[in-house]
Amino acid sequence: MPGDSGEAEKRHAPATLRNRDAIAAVLAGWLPPSGTVLEVASGSGEHVVHFAAAFPHLDWQPSDPDPAGLASIAAWRVEAGRTNIAPPRALDAAEPDWPTERADAILCINMVHISPWEATLGLFAGAARLLAPGAPLILYGPYIEADEPTAESNLAFDASLRSRDPAWGLRDADTVRSAARDAGLSFAERRAMPANNLMLLFRRT
Repeated sequence: MPGDSGEAEKRHAPATLRNRDAIAAVLAGWLPPSGTVLEVASGSGEHVVHFAAAFPHLDWQPSDPDPAGLASIAAWRVEAGRTNIAPPRALDAAEPDWPTERADAILCINMVHISPWEATLGLFAGAARLLAPGAPLILYGPYIEADEPTAESNLAFDASLRSRDPAWGLRDADTVRSAARDAGLSFAERRAMPANNLMLLFRRT
């Protein structure tokens, strides 16, 4: 969560330790065999370090719009000492100009609900620009689904988010899929994850 990690250069997000292995297990079947994975909204940087070790055949490009986040990512990257993690780049998903021209896959964890809707629309537009046909955009996080009961913990989380910023909050999964389709991305798969989260796979059409 932005602002929750203090001002230390190397930040720690406790949820990362709980979800990284479950996410990696799904990524193993969704990521390409080679190429560059752009992570949008890398946060503390802990995920990208873990995934770079789990998938050494891929090059990882972390990014974040927050200068403190970028410093944390850089610190985790240096500590990991892995050659398949590039220096982090400043990237605001809502902006039309991204500091990269291509990617073989895009991964975005826990951004959609902790950012204005414009960031999600920008994420889809950026994925449509950067990805080749068939390449994946992978999202992880909590969503509201019309045909599935929303967990009480997710309802409470949604209320907490909206109290922090009215532009934040859990998104309706159908609305997310519709926005992706309008941007030129086809919905491919939904995977239920621990702690009432989902992973959603889209592919560039």
